[in-house]
Amino acid sequence: MKKLIFSILILSSLFLKAQTAERDFSMANKWYKNGNYSKAIELYLGIEKQGLASDDLYFNLGNCYYKLNKVAPTIFYYEKALKMNPMHEDAAFNLTFAKRMTIDVIEELPKTFLQRFSENVIQKLTYDSWALFAVIASFSATILFLLYHFSFSSKKKLFYFNTSIFAVFVLVICVVFAFQNYTTVKNNRTAIVFKTASEIKNAPSSNSDTAFKLHEGTKVRVLDQLDNWRKIKIADGKVGWINEGDLKEI
Repeated sequence: MKKLIFSILILSSLFLKAQTAERDFSMANKWYKNGNYSKAIELYLGIEKQGLASDDLYFNLGNCYYKLNKVAPTIFYYEKALKMNPMHEDAAFNLTFAKRMTIDVIEELPKTFLQRFSENVIQKLTYDSWALFAVIASFSATILFLLYHFSFSSKKKLFYFNTSIFAVFVLVICVVFAFQNYTTVKNNRTAIVFKTASEIKNAPSSNSDTAFKLHEGTKVRVLDQLDNWRKIKIADGKVGWINEGDLKEI
């Protein structure tokens, strides 16, 4: 009985939390339409702190910061929206404009065929989506095999057998893509530089030589960390160390 009451209380609190977040989201949208972007940001961030973030929430935050001409948070939240939903076309479109606000001009290294395939195909969906497709393919393969087993017509048997084999093939591909996507996301730590101008050091020490400089809004890849320093790599292959307070991981 106590467990039942406890469960009901939890469900009630979650329901009220969702209702409050929905109300705040609607109010924040109104503030945005009225041009009060700071107030909208306050409400959006409040929803995020409740653990109810979504790709649209991050997209709206990016829009608010864009209106306020704040480069780093604009790019940061568009990137977070795309990390949660790689198919968010509006976030991808707005991100291209936001990047024009950055100072650093970095030429990317040429990508291999596998890197381009991973970026344009595997990473276009989340690993949860690939896993869902794998489950659907698994059910399809099972049903098709049962239809093959219980069919009496030779033509139907041939059709169900071939389609079940195809479903198994799709299943394997989806599992491989899901695993590859998961591995890439977990190993590929990225961040946005938030400091107006940041000196990138040759070693994790403020006394070491400056290798190069980066400015707010630049996206970097985090390779390692030591105390309050992060080893980063930028798109043109340069590597250095940056103070953790100068950037924010996506």
